[in-house]
Amino acid sequence: MWFGKRRKQPPIRSLIGEGTVVRGEVQFEDGLRVDGEIEGDIVATGAASLLVISENARIRGKVSAGHVIINGEVSGPVEALELLELQPKARVVGDVHYGALEMHQGATIQGALCPRSAGQETPALLENGAKPVLKLAASNEA
Repeated sequence: MWFGKRRKQPPIRSLIGEGTVVRGEVQFEDGLRVDGEIEGDIVATGAASLLVISENARIRGKVSAGHVIINGEVSGPVEALELLELQPKARVVGDVHYGALEMHQGATIQGALCPRSAGQETPALLENGAKPVLKLAASNEA
């Protein structure tokens, strides 16, 4: 898990820059940063992956990676196999599946929160009694 001994994050090798619009599925290895718009799914080809969706990014489609950091808008389901970080300006419309969740004040989700069990291949609800890891980010406001 990400909270005990922290693994080294994969390097960000790809960038979809601001002002760029991609239509269709995007597949990547290691790390990807999105500053532009994607109309289609974003899928990591390995579990050891990092996806950063910046404040100006807009995604319309499914998002799936090992570690997902969102500070922009996502319209579609999100699956973070290990850790999902929702920064203050994150806006998600769709169900969220995660191994561990870190959500900052100001982030919003319109959809179901679905924790994953360790080693689980597909997302599932808490039917099996597993306890999700949930870390609340502290507010920096006085």
